[in-house]
Amino acid sequence: MMAQVKVALVMSKSPKNILILASTSIYRRELLERLRIPFTVISPQVEETPLPGESTLDLALRLAKAKAATVSQAHPEAWVIGSDQVADLCGAAIGKPGNFERAMAQLQLMRGATVTFHSALCLMRGDIETTLSIPTEVTFRKLPDDVLEAYLLAEKPYDCAGSAKSEGLGISLLEKIRSDDPTALIGLPLIALCGLLREAGFTIPPKA
Repeated sequence: MMAQVKVALVMSKSPKNILILASTSIYRRELLERLRIPFTVISPQVEETPLPGESTLDLALRLAKAKAATVSQAHPEAWVIGSDQVADLCGAAIGKPGNFERAMAQLQLMRGATVTFHSALCLMRGDIETTLSIPTEVTFRKLPDDVLEAYLLAEKPYDCAGSAKSEGLGISLLEKIRSDDPTALIGLPLIALCGLLREAGFTIPPKA
């Protein structure tokens, strides 16, 4: 099941397109490399603390736009991609664990539960901007602690929200994934992004 939240949609084509990924994530960089179009990476400086009463979806959308805007201010001639992902368990945000102990606690909490991962995306150039979010519902298996511990020691997914890499061994912890874009769960929804980049004038796949 897919839902999109569009904040704004105004695109224009340019004879020469410059693309920047506003991210520190190696996973997003690797995903964008699949499209085989030139881009550069710039780390955005964004405060990621949730606002009082802010929903997980609104947080993901706000941060994706903030990351793009921070880089776009310094590079107004470029198309800038901002992205953020927030995992939601019963309305509470599940962040990056950072270490084994917190990762174990996350997996124990999510055992047998369904978590919604909001993968937000923003494409911006100057005052032209589109922001949307692709949800992915992930149901975790009911696995004993020794299995969860073995997984964490093997893959060490401490920089991943939800403490499991679906593109790796973490798939063994999952019972079901529901999404219209399999790349959204990894961190950058490429199906949606390809559509936005084509509207902006990029050729995908690039011509030889």
